[in-house]
Amino acid sequence: MNRQNRALIRAAHLPSVRFPALLTALLGLAGCAPEVGSEAWCEALAEKSKGDWSINEATEFATSCLFKTYDED
Repeated sequence: MNRQNRALIRAAHLPSVRFPALLTALLGLAGCAPEVGSEAWCEALAEKSKGDWSINEATEFATSCLFKTYDED
């Protein structure tokens, strides 16, 4: 087997190694984000540029942060 073939074989195996590592990293980072609708999430979103908000974020911000409803005990 020549050098070029070995390089092609190694390159073919890299995505199978990189994908699980990338997936693990992304799932780990997702665990660090505050829960949507929580006070920490409201504060974080308030600091974020309004132009960077998604429609879902804007809707959730309005319902969870601006128009808070409190359950009566």
